[in-house]
Amino acid sequence: MARRLDVLVPSVPAVVLGSTQPEVDGAAAAARGLAVVRRRSGGGAVLVAPDDPLWVDVDLPAGDRRWEDDVGRSFLWLGHAWAAALRRHGLDATVHDGRFEPGRWGREVCFAGRGPGEVFVDGAKAVGIAQRRTRGGARFQCAVPRRWEPEALGALVAPGADLGGVAHPVAVPSDDLVGALLDALTER
Repeated sequence: MARRLDVLVPSVPAVVLGSTQPEVDGAAAAARGLAVVRRRSGGGAVLVAPDDPLWVDVDLPAGDRRWEDDVGRSFLWLGHAWAAALRRHGLDATVHDGRFEPGRWGREVCFAGRGPGEVFVDGAKAVGIAQRRTRGGARFQCAVPRRWEPEALGALVAPGADLGGVAHPVAVPSDDLVGALLDALTER
């Protein structure tokens, strides 16, 4: 595995489930025009469309100077880079340096929990990060919401959940935000 950053653009609207989540009702998802997809990293579900969220995968080889054996701490370098990128665009971004705090709905919905390295603006998650590790390295899957419409996601994975203020949509153009992230990664 080599150090790499990829920007991914979904081709269809979908609900992307974390690796350990139970299946959702496929008919209910289809009725909302959503495919159901499972990622190999952990975390809660994310609703995706071709323009939302900004989805960035970052690969880090084992042994890289940024590599951290402690899985909980391994997210921090990337979270701090995302926070720096958001601050360059005027957002007061902070990084959660503590342990995973799922809260009531965080195991079901990515943006409802607080994980190490995840980035918050005004108390709401602006960058969600999940990780998959192999012997060769780690893939960090990062999602930055462009808008937040929790009703469809809540209906599929967390019926009855009040998810209204858990995410902080980021209106910075994707190319500008990715450029700022690359700058922040280069400086670290």
